[in-house]
Amino acid sequence: MIALGGSIGTGLFVASGSAIHTAGPGGAIIGYTIMGIMVYFLMTSLGEMATFLPVSGSFATYCTRFVDPALGFSMGWIYWFNWALTVAVDSTTAGIVMNFWFPHVPSWIFSLVVLVYIITVNALAVSAFGEAEYWLAIIKVLTVVLFLIVGVGVIFGTLGGQAVGFHNLTYRQAPFVGGAPTILSVFLVAGFSFQGTELVGITAGESATPAKSIPKAIHSTFWRILLFYILAIFVIACILPYTSKNLLGSSVKDITISPFTLVFRRAGLAFAASAMNAVILTAVISAANSGMYASTRMIYSMAHEGQAWKIFGVTDRRGIPIYGLLASTLVACLTFLTGIFGPSIYE
Repeated sequence: MIALGGSIGTGLFVASGSAIHTAGPGGAIIGYTIMGIMVYFLMTSLGEMATFLPVSGSFATYCTRFVDPALGFSMGWIYWFNWALTVAVDSTTAGIVMNFWFPHVPSWIFSLVVLVYIITVNALAVSAFGEAEYWLAIIKVLTVVLFLIVGVGVIFGTLGGQAVGFHNLTYRQAPFVGGAPTILSVFLVAGFSFQGTELVGITAGESATPAKSIPKAIHSTFWRILLFYILAIFVIACILPYTSKNLLGSSVKDITISPFTLVFRRAGLAFAASAMNAVILTAVISAANSGMYASTRMIYSMAHEGQAWKIFGVTDRRGIPIYGLLASTLVACLTFLTGIFGPSIYE
């Protein structure tokens, strides 16, 4: 379930519309397909190493062993710092999402609650992290499946009145708008959308049966890319013309014009905005939860490789790298405080 839900986030729910607006339906599909193929090859390569050598915080170990210790050192520290910062960013984002329902409550209050929740889940046991990710992933997966069913219904007219058909795929300059340069620009959005797929490798060291579960999760990468991204973008492009200004939304503050929200509304679901806002909230919390886990295991792995202080390799009686968790928490909290007292990019 971590493999299924790991690549589903705000990049799909919100930013996919801007890709269609920029490159057209065909350009967006090609951009996501090429990036998806790259991710698939990356994941199969990672799966080979994770099955052969299942370690917690795998990237630094693999870089050190198969390439060079210097690469393992730099990769490990950059990856740890990236995810430790992301925990605070996602916690802050969760507060902004909550302002959709409670606009008069300071967002930092909700952000603080999410941050405390993330730290608590990761401090309890690895099973607590796994259970939380399982249910958060289920919500995201079911949302995408429901979206595809509703979208097909709108295309063929079984939902939302008159059939939309496929004429938007060739509307004006569609299916390709702007040629190769715009397709290349989609790569950035697509790459952001696929962020999180590598977490399967991080979790390999604490999987009960890595020889069976890791290959199974990796081989599902192709199908989830096809189902969650290519088909979702195809449905959006059929229902909404690429010229629609509503496709320009690219942040969580644009949830009322998310492509998913617009399609659900087209089908006659009045509660679409609130429902999608709730789904995006789960996606953000899931990303923060995964970020705390990944950063903690990475610094734990580096400690055992001699690339970080040995104290970060110490675990408590539940097997949690407690000092590594404290280090990640410290960076996240400092970043969080900077977000509260520093200038806001959302104003």
